[in-house]
Amino acid sequence: MRHDFEGEIVNVLNDGELTVAFITRFLMERGFDVTRQGVERALRRLAEDGIVETWVGNNGRKHYRLAR
Repeated sequence: MRHDFEGEIVNVLNDGELTVAFITRFLMERGFDVTRQGVERALRRLAEDGIVETWVGNNGRKHYRLAR
């Protein structure tokens, strides 16, 4: 389940940079039963593995995108 869930996050981020709220929304639309906290944990793991980059935008929220 974890690999499918994290793989789907990577697929969502292929479209561009997003916040946790949008990633959670898109995953729920695709049929995953997730919470914002669960998505944040998965994004933290992906960031530690070097797959995802994170930064704080002008609005004070964390944004995520695929690492280059």
